[in-house]
Amino acid sequence: MKIKTIVCLSAFVINTNLASAQTKIYVNEYLNIGVGGRGLAMGGAQVASSNDAYSGYWNPAGLTKIEDDLQVGAMHAEYFAGNAKYDFATVALPTKDKKRAFGLSFLRFATDDIPYTLDYVQPDGSFDESKLKSISAGDYAFMISYAQQIKLFKNPEIKTSIGANAKMVFRNIGSMANAWGAGADVGLQSTYKKWQLGIAVKDVTTTYTTWNFNLTEREKEVFGKTGNEIPVKSYEVMNPRINIGLGYQFFKSTKKIHLLAEVNTDITTDGKRNTLIKTNTFSIDPRIGLEADYKRTIFLRAGICNIQKVLDDKDSTNKSYFTIFQPSIGVGLKFGPLVVDYAYTSLQTQSNPLFSHIVSLRVDIKSLLAKKEIEATESTK
Repeated sequence: MKIKTIVCLSAFVINTNLASAQTKIYVNEYLNIGVGGRGLAMGGAQVASSNDAYSGYWNPAGLTKIEDDLQVGAMHAEYFAGNAKYDFATVALPTKDKKRAFGLSFLRFATDDIPYTLDYVQPDGSFDESKLKSISAGDYAFMISYAQQIKLFKNPEIKTSIGANAKMVFRNIGSMANAWGAGADVGLQSTYKKWQLGIAVKDVTTTYTTWNFNLTEREKEVFGKTGNEIPVKSYEVMNPRINIGLGYQFFKSTKKIHLLAEVNTDITTDGKRNTLIKTNTFSIDPRIGLEADYKRTIFLRAGICNIQKVLDDKDSTNKSYFTIFQPSIGVGLKFGPLVVDYAYTSLQTQSNPLFSHIVSLRVDIKSLLAKKEIEATESTK
């Protein structure tokens, strides 16, 4: 109960502080955690190689690489000792000629059943169980994606796709506050022989999130007595975020064993962050991912991101730095039309990790229907 209460209060204080200023760094960061066991196991290095329904999140241009008639995916993860739930669901529908694709995605990061104790303690110090309520603090995102193949270069070996997302975000903290926002993402992917290039720009239009506060008179009274500022209607600004990735396949596609390496540069434009490369205007977070597979059925993955230089606590002069990073590993299994991906990763660096288990599923509807048709045909013989 104590942990959930702290999470709720922290979320409310952080959001009210952000709302009091029009532009801050780390706005709507729940949108940048990553989705899917594959992507999270590879440290988020996905912008060039993403090729399934999860591309709606990583790079919408990747939706054109889907060879099935329909793909459905879902993910679940828990953070902070299970107090925070992180869920993602997506569906992608390519056209018959496979040159275009549509997608729909939903994301939720929330803490539920938070004890709301404002009226729990009575004036005489007793506890009234009937006054003990529970609330949720949740962040949501809805994305509609579109992608299509284009002929950008004369060389027929260079295949290029572009894509875009229209997204809506919603955030709420019980009945006290909620926020709405809208934005757009764009992406591009090109492949040439064993090379893969990807560029994704999130919030290319700059996403504005408008907050509304609905505090009761009782809540305003408590806020005032405890020295807290009573928030008013305001908004946050989410600046564009640019991700550039380069991938390379080390073996021919006809081989049984394949190895993919991808390097991404995640560039934020909201000011100085604690990243490996940073200025007062932008920051760069390198991401590295590896994926090895056997016959496209068994996958082993690893990645690193969130690389930082931090002060050495043992150095009293505060001049010595060392490098830390966020590691991740994972596996994937393909059972006919069903793909199961698992990742073991953290929200923080290896110096103070909060590791979590992430499981995601993907179903290739075309393969599933074809399998059923074959079974039906064989049963009639």
